[in-house]
Amino acid sequence: MDLFRQKCKEYNLKTTPQRVVIYNEIRNSKEHPCTDNMFKKVRRIFPDISFDTVNRTLLTFTEIGILNVVEGYGGPKRFDPDLNNHHHFWCIRCNNIIDLYNKSYDNMKIVKGVQKGFTVLRKKVILEGICNKCNRRD
Repeated sequence: MDLFRQKCKEYNLKTTPQRVVIYNEIRNSKEHPCTDNMFKKVRRIFPDISFDTVNRTLLTFTEIGILNVVEGYGGPKRFDPDLNNHHHFWCIRCNNIIDLYNKSYDNMKIVKGVQKGFTVLRKKVILEGICNKCNRRD
């Protein structure tokens, strides 16, 4: 909560009850929820909250650096409260996202062609495949 309050103060955002609940819900999530899932959870506490409010709040949280976005391929954005450097495994059957912590991915060399033309700010590896749970179902 300290990071949340610090970032809100830094960006002149009020720590409204809605923002606090949205932040707590995503921080305590064991998955990488999309806006729709977060909306359903938050709506149990604030029945009158709009989908747009939840969506804008999550996007604001990414802008101020207390959430990351896990990009999909045409699917809804998924959010990740873990700000530590890590990567992801994405199951193409069940859409589950699993955090991976791997130093070799962190230390991956940037090819010279990219180094010359771009400024790399972050490295994110997303592995795609079939998770153990889905493999066992076969």
